[in-house]
Amino acid sequence: MKTSTLLLLFLFFISTGTLLAQNAIIKGVVLDENNVPVSGVNVTAGGDGTQTNFDGFYSLEVSSNSEIVLTFSHLSFKNVQVTIPELSPYSNFEMNPIMKVEVEQIGTVVISRKKRKRIEGITTISPETIRLIPGANAGVETLIKSLPGVNSNNELSTQYAVRGGNYDENLVYVNEIEVYRPFLIRSGQQECFSFVNTDLTSKVDFSAGGFQAKYGDKLSSVLDISYRKPVAFEASADLSLLGANVSAGGASKDGRFTGIVGIRYRDNSLFVNAKETETNFKPVFADAQAYFTYKLTNKFELGFLGNISINDYQYEPLTRQTNFGTIADPIALLVFYEGQEKDRYDTYFGALKGTYVVSDNYTAKLIGSVYQTTEQEYYDILAEYRLGEVNTDIGGEDLGEVEFTEGIGSQLTHARNDLDALIINLEHKGILSIGDNNINYGIKYTHEDIRDRIQEFEIIDSAGFSIRPPIFPPNNEPYEPFDSPIVPYTNVRATNDVQIDRISGFAQWSKRTMVGESDLWLNAGVRAHNWTVSGKGLTSNTQTVFSPRAQVSLKPDWEADVLFRVSGGFYHQPPFYRELRDSLGVVHPEVKAQQYIHIVLGNDYSFKLWDRPFTLNSEIYYKILSDVNPYTLENVRIRYRAKNNATAYAYGADVRLAGEFVPGTESWVSIGYLKTEENIDNRGNIFRPTDQRLKFAVLFQDYVKVIPDLKLYLNLTYNTGLPGGSPSYADPYDYQTRLPDYKRVDLGFSYVLVHEKKRFDSGWRKPFKELSVGLEIFNIFDVQNSITNTFVRDVYTKVQYAIPNYLSPRVFNVRITSKF
Repeated sequence: MKTSTLLLLFLFFISTGTLLAQNAIIKGVVLDENNVPVSGVNVTAGGDGTQTNFDGFYSLEVSSNSEIVLTFSHLSFKNVQVTIPELSPYSNFEMNPIMKVEVEQIGTVVISRKKRKRIEGITTISPETIRLIPGANAGVETLIKSLPGVNSNNELSTQYAVRGGNYDENLVYVNEIEVYRPFLIRSGQQECFSFVNTDLTSKVDFSAGGFQAKYGDKLSSVLDISYRKPVAFEASADLSLLGANVSAGGASKDGRFTGIVGIRYRDNSLFVNAKETETNFKPVFADAQAYFTYKLTNKFELGFLGNISINDYQYEPLTRQTNFGTIADPIALLVFYEGQEKDRYDTYFGALKGTYVVSDNYTAKLIGSVYQTTEQEYYDILAEYRLGEVNTDIGGEDLGEVEFTEGIGSQLTHARNDLDALIINLEHKGILSIGDNNINYGIKYTHEDIRDRIQEFEIIDSAGFSIRPPIFPPNNEPYEPFDSPIVPYTNVRATNDVQIDRISGFAQWSKRTMVGESDLWLNAGVRAHNWTVSGKGLTSNTQTVFSPRAQVSLKPDWEADVLFRVSGGFYHQPPFYRELRDSLGVVHPEVKAQQYIHIVLGNDYSFKLWDRPFTLNSEIYYKILSDVNPYTLENVRIRYRAKNNATAYAYGADVRLAGEFVPGTESWVSIGYLKTEENIDNRGNIFRPTDQRLKFAVLFQDYVKVIPDLKLYLNLTYNTGLPGGSPSYADPYDYQTRLPDYKRVDLGFSYVLVHEKKRFDSGWRKPFKELSVGLEIFNIFDVQNSITNTFVRDVYTKVQYAIPNYLSPRVFNVRITSKF
C-alpha cells in the first residue's frame, strides 16, 4: 500500500509539473517619464493579473503558446497596452513600459504625483532643472533658496534658513535616511559640498513648514531626496573651472541588482581669490557616494547608501583693503596678515535599508545608519590694521590711499579645536492600509557620542595697548599703575565628552473622503521624543516631549482647479550637541527642546495661460515660539547661549507662480514676507538673527527661437538685509542695525551639441546621449554683498566701526556637461 501511495504521489507531481510547464513568466519594472519606478500599477493579461510593488517590479505568470494582450493601468497615468507574441513554455519575457502622466482628471480629483504632494504642502522640484540652473554652489540647495520663505545671503554656503528659523532647524533625508552636516564649519568658503549629490537624484520634495508627523523633530523644514535606481547602464560627467562631477550606474539583467556611484571634486579658489582679501588658498574638497539595491525576493529589497567626504581647507591671508563710509566721509580698513589656517573635515556615512512588502496592505521597513565625523580647526593669524581717511582727490596720484590714520591695532586669533562625533541610528517604519484609511508609524533609537576639545583665544592690541575684556572692572591708568596680568580679549577652553541617547516615534492616520461633491483629505498624527544627556563630569538629564500635528486639504467641486489646505500643530526640536554648548564651551544637559506652535493656511490654483500649465501657490503662516534658545550668527557659525530664556514669534506670507513661461521649460517667480522677533529675559522684542523681511527671486529658463539648442538660465535673488550682529561682549539690544540688501544675479548660457533628438551614428559625438558646453557668469552686476561685520575701534573717539565683510564679486566659469 505504501508503494502504491508513493507511486500516485509521484504521478501527481509529474502531472502538476507538466501542467505548470505550459506557462511562461512576464516580468519587468514599470517607470514614469523620469525613469522613476511606479508602484501600485495594475498588470493584467486576460483573466490573470498582478500589481507592481514598491519599486515598480512585477511578475505575472501567463499561458504560453498564445498571443497575449498585456495592460498596465494606474489612476495617475495613461493606460499602456502591449501585444506580446506567443511565448514558449518555461520562457521568461521582460517588459519595462514607461507610463505617461494622465493630463485629464478623473471625476474632479487631480491625481498627478506632483499635485498629490501639494495636498501635503510639499513642493516638488525637477532634478533636471537643478542640474541646469547656475549657482556659486550649484545643487539642490541653490534652487531651494529660490523658493519663497527660504532665505540665505551667502552664495558659497549650502545652508538656508526657513521662515525665521536657523540653519540647524532643517531636516534632510535621502531615501528616508536622515543625513547630517559637519559641526565646526564657520564660513561658507570652508563648506563646499552638501550631502546631496544632484547627479544621483531622481526626486526632490521640500516642505517649508506645517509638515506631517512622519517627518522628524526639527522646527522649520523638510528636504526629502530620493536617489535613482538605474534600469540600464548610464554615465555622466560635469566639468568646469570649479571642479568635476562624474557618475555611473546600471542594473543586472534580471533587474534585481541596481547601483549608482558618484564622485565629486571642487575647488573654490575661483571665488575666494576674487574677493578683496588676497590669499594663498589651497582647498581639497572631494567626496564619493554610492547607492545600491538588491531584491532578494519580489517582496524584499535591501538597499545601501554610503558616503565618504574629505574637506581639506588651507587658507593663508595676505592683505585686505575694505572701503566703506560715505562719499563725503570715505573710510578704509587696510589689513596685513601673517599666519595661516588649516582645517580638515572627514565624514563617513553608511546606511542599510530593508523593505518588505508583507501584503498588498502592509509594508515594513528597517533602517540602520552610522555617521562619523572627525574635524579639526587650527589657525594662528595675526592681523595688523590701519583705519583711516581715504584720499578723494580725483586728479591726485594717491587716489584711494589711506592718508590719515584714525586707528592702529592688531588682532591675534588662535584655535586648536578638535571634534569627533559618532551617531548611530536604528529605525523601524510601517505603512498599513485598512480600507480608505492609511496608517504610518515608526520608532527610532539614536545614540550620539561626541568628544570635543575647544582651545581658542583672541588678543586685541590698540595703539600699543592690550584690550581687556569689558567683563573686568576698568582701571585708572595712567594715574594709577595697573599690574594685573594681561588676558586675552576672548578665551575659550573646554573639553567635553558627551553621550545622548534618544528614543523617538510617530503614528499618523490619513484618509481621503468626500464632502458633498468636494474631495477632502485628512491627516492627523503625533510624535514623541525622549532623550537623555550624560557624559564625563555631567549630571544626567532626561526629558520627553509630544508633538501632535494635523492637516486638512479640500478640493472643491469647482470648474477651476483649486486646492485649499490648513496644517499645523506642535513642533519640538530636542537639543543637539551644538545647542547644549554655550559660548564658553560648557555643556548644559538641562537645556529644553525649543517649541513652535505653527499654523499654515495654503491655496494652490492650477490654470492654463497661453495654453501652457501654470500653478499659483500661496501660504500665510504664524509661529509662536517658547523655550527659545537664543544664538548669535556669524557667517554660517551658530553659537547658542544654551539657555531657554526667550520667547519669539514669526509670521509671513509666501507666493510662488510656476509654469512654462517659455514652452517646454519650467520657471518661477517667488515673493516672500517675513517678520520674526524674540524677547530675551523679558527685555522686549528685538530682531532675530534671521529676520530677513522681504524676499524676491526669479528662476528662468529660455532658448533662442531660431537656435533652440542655445539656451539661457537665470537665477535672480533679492533679499532685504539681515541684522548686522554685535561685537563680542556687546548687548544685542544696543546693536539693531541691518546689513545692506543682498542682490545677486547668476546667468548661464549653454549650447547643446547632442540631445535625444540630435544623435550621431558616427564621429566623436557618437558615444554621447547628451553633450553641452556653456558659460556661467556669477554676480553678473558685480554687486558688493556683505555677510557679516568686523568691528574696529577708533583709538581717538573710541567709536566702533562696523566694517562689512564682502562676498564674491563677478566671476566667470566655463562648464561642459555630458551623458553617456
